[in-house]
Amino acid sequence: MTQDIQGNQTTNNRIVLSVDAMGGDLGPPAVVAGIARSAAKNPNLYFILHGPEDVLKRLVLRRRRLKNCVKIVNSTDIINMSDKPSQVVRSGKNSSMWSALEYVKSGEADVCVSCGNTGALMAISMIRLRKLEGINRPAIAVLWPSRSKVGFNIVLDVGADIKAEANDLLQYALMGISYARNGLNIEKPKVGLLNVGTEEHKGRAELHRAHELIEKNCDPSSFEFVGFVEGGDITSDKADVIVTDGFTGNVALKTGEGTAALIGNLLREAFAYTPLSRLASILAVTSLRRLRKRIDPRRVNGGVFLGLNGTVVKSHGSADATGVAAAIKLAVQLAENNFSKKIAARVASANTMQQN
Repeated sequence: MTQDIQGNQTTNNRIVLSVDAMGGDLGPPAVVAGIARSAAKNPNLYFILHGPEDVLKRLVLRRRRLKNCVKIVNSTDIINMSDKPSQVVRSGKNSSMWSALEYVKSGEADVCVSCGNTGALMAISMIRLRKLEGINRPAIAVLWPSRSKVGFNIVLDVGADIKAEANDLLQYALMGISYARNGLNIEKPKVGLLNVGTEEHKGRAELHRAHELIEKNCDPSSFEFVGFVEGGDITSDKADVIVTDGFTGNVALKTGEGTAALIGNLLREAFAYTPLSRLASILAVTSLRRLRKRIDPRRVNGGVFLGLNGTVVKSHGSADATGVAAAIKLAVQLAENNFSKKIAARVASANTMQQN
């Protein structure tokens, strides 16, 4: 469990994931169960788990799938969901979250995955990994179930920063394009700017300025800018990348999650209402399972921090083993595509264009 990571990585060409085991609501058991599922599907993974060694060692030893693919780094402190980012920055250096990010900073791990406090994770990430040159504000991007060919749209920002100026929105668009290409394999993404209407005269001044900047920097061979889009377009196939400020994006995200939960509850109530409806639920069981899988937020779990010198995947705080495995799957895909380097190159190229 303490074998040399660099040697392992070089010899076997493994993808190394640095995992904060203490961040989620369900604790280390859910995290360890999630990485065990991932290890069973992909033998090319190596995990560095951060948290109390005695707790994690017991959990790992119960999972045969994790034999010889886990290293435990003892971290005594835990960052709670209620902790303020400013407090964590001052006193969180011995925490599992801080330790997990250090391994990405040092190059010993390819990606950091955490279910912990979003504000704290972003604050520590900015301090330890630093922002990419030319980036004003990092963004959190999420995958949103949609009618597109790949089944998901990318929405950003969903909460890294509630404010966003016109140039920030341009940078979000460029980072979202890179994510779409490397995370969803969309060769020529369509980009939309979220507004209260699609008409040119609607919306705040910074949105109009952002519209001009994105249009100006649009490379027809690389992406298509479809202009303003509305809230209803988030789930449509009109745009692959939806750009907005963190306040609006976070409200939309929580609304979407709540709506999905409501639909699930209403369906269960409807099918349990009469004996005939219960029979109908039995006949429709296959379709219902397909629908549940399609809108299950656990299976698209994982917000990606964009604009940093390193890749960080933020899993939902309430993630179970399925959710953790989904976040790890996303992290692996980004690592395999050298996502950090590609997004840095795209941002640098755009900055050069604006200076000329």
